[in-house]
Amino acid sequence: MPKRTYNSTRRREQARQTRRQIAEAAMQLFTERGYAGATIDAIAQAAGVAPESVYSNFGSKRKILWHLLDTSVGGDDERVHLLDRPEPQAVLHEDDPRKQLALFAANITDIVERAAPVFEIMRGAAKTEPEIAELIRTALHQRRRNMMPLARHLAASGPLREGIDSSKAVDTLWTLTSPEVFRLLTVDRGWSKQQYVDWLTDSLIRLLLP
Repeated sequence: MPKRTYNSTRRREQARQTRRQIAEAAMQLFTERGYAGATIDAIAQAAGVAPESVYSNFGSKRKILWHLLDTSVGGDDERVHLLDRPEPQAVLHEDDPRKQLALFAANITDIVERAAPVFEIMRGAAKTEPEIAELIRTALHQRRRNMMPLARHLAASGPLREGIDSSKAVDTLWTLTSPEVFRLLTVDRGWSKQQYVDWLTDSLIRLLLP
């Protein structure tokens, strides 16, 4: 029995490592060639596996792309919901609204820094791939939904700025932390990551709190 358990654990880890190799190879090729230019065969070759292994692990390029977005948001391939992770939990358990928004700004910047390159690939692919366009709509909906607990907590902890309700607070959080805004400031304007965090913290406090 111990031997079988060991072998089973090792097989699971090997399978997980294979998925990581495929995902890393796909990300590199999506970046270099675009979504359409990265074939399953090319991904398999770059990952050092057979094309059948790519299909058995993911099923399609679309599912690889979704996996890349999911793991970039979470920071790893553990099956833990974003809001259940330690950093978002720390944000949600902070009672001081200003400190809460500062914590949120730092945490969300780490997330959007990882996710923005994947989202840019998705935006490019969506121009010709209706299924990817649908993935983007799903991702945008999920991202907005993940902002709702913070908006509700801010509203419950103290009054929001006059004229701002929970729905507008969610839209503000959702917009200012978008991959597009992040890349505009850090790529096109050349801001550092810390400059973005400072700007985001200041903007959210000014826009949402009295």
